[in-house]
Amino acid sequence: MDSSNQDGSFIKFVCISDTHTKAGLLNLPKGDVLIHAGDFTYTGKPEEVYEFNDFLKNSDFEAKVVIAGNHDLTFDIQNYAKDYAQRFHQDEKIPIDAVATKAMLKDCIYLEDSSVNLKGYSIYGSPYTPTFFDWAFNLDIGKPLQKKWEQIPNNTDILITHGPPHKILDRCYDGFQAGCPDLRKAVLERVKPLYHIFGHIHEDFGQLKIDNTTFINASSVDFKYKTRSSPAITFSLPIKD
Repeated sequence: MDSSNQDGSFIKFVCISDTHTKAGLLNLPKGDVLIHAGDFTYTGKPEEVYEFNDFLKNSDFEAKVVIAGNHDLTFDIQNYAKDYAQRFHQDEKIPIDAVATKAMLKDCIYLEDSSVNLKGYSIYGSPYTPTFFDWAFNLDIGKPLQKKWEQIPNNTDILITHGPPHKILDRCYDGFQAGCPDLRKAVLERVKPLYHIFGHIHEDFGQLKIDNTTFINASSVDFKYKTRSSPAITFSLPIKD
């Protein structure tokens, strides 16, 4: 707990994303719950996952909530063996076991189209983003992604997705807005969470409030993969139970 919360009546969330093997280099503020919105590796190699889990194990947070991103290739087990292994890891002397690699991430609460309740708040996480060069957890805009977003429960207080909604902290270096319109519709019209945390678009780090939802792009590195001097965004909520 930070000094402003000595009576323990609030829970402080520290949000990061897109650390790409650099999580251990970040100067993070103190808090109670760490949220990581995906892309903790470059390509999901076992040594990258092991190093990230070691960072989590040694981080002083009561809970750590993590989702995967499009760079975390071995976490997309369904597609790894039939596609990503050959395209990205063809030079590996020993074939990578995606199931075993994913199992290395054990010192956190890992969410993949699933929920957890912390201190009375329902947190839902999903790694999916619109198709981009056929990396991990990519689906096409339209029915494929709509079906994913339909799984988000209506009572979600904190939503974590790897990618942003369309036109919300999703602007790339060239001006293109890469967020998902189907996600935007689901969040603003149905789910209406208190907070929506994501990353993916490194260039648009920051936060924005629309209606009752605060959107946070927590990308901890910039477009050139350089770590930010202030790599996290925080918020606090009263403990419900």
